[in-house]
Amino acid sequence: MRTIPATFLFLTLFAASLLVAGNPTAAQAKAFLLGPGDVLEISVWKDQDLTRQVIVQPDGFVSFPLIGQVMAAGRTIPQVQAEISKRLQEFIASPTVTVLPLKIESYKIYVVGKVNKPGMFVVLPTVNVMQALSMAGGTTPFAKLGSISILRNGPDGRQERLKFDYKAVAKGKNLKQNIELMSGDVVVVP
Repeated sequence: MRTIPATFLFLTLFAASLLVAGNPTAAQAKAFLLGPGDVLEISVWKDQDLTRQVIVQPDGFVSFPLIGQVMAAGRTIPQVQAEISKRLQEFIASPTVTVLPLKIESYKIYVVGKVNKPGMFVVLPTVNVMQALSMAGGTTPFAKLGSISILRNGPDGRQERLKFDYKAVAKGKNLKQNIELMSGDVVVVP
């Protein structure tokens, strides 16, 4: 029996919720911004020639027939879908466009130091520090659990250090430390 990867299941359910809901909630829109490396399937109803799998390029754009380059990075799927639909109206009367995420590669975090499986992880956009440590196989017996750091690039390009006390969070104290990680964050376990 073949197993279905968790990322695929999440993306399928996420896409289905967007189709059912019509307009995503603010939390959904915030949680799922496209980035370079993501793979999308774009289709136009009743026009098989306009069904394509596209990759968000390093510059953030996707290419689509008739309309050329469309900015996708930093935008939600509904925003990209709306722009493609609007731009296709010049060529097709009332196009029905569907954009589905096939593979998300842009949400990457790193867990390094005294963990059992350090490395880079492609994650869903709502992974917190405790979940990331779990994905890295947990900490080793020699880890300094009260001195874990999250390194994050700020909007101005400067790197900031956020403190994380594993022991406190595990006891249910100071839970605000268990932040959702952003793409590019590095969890350092000394």
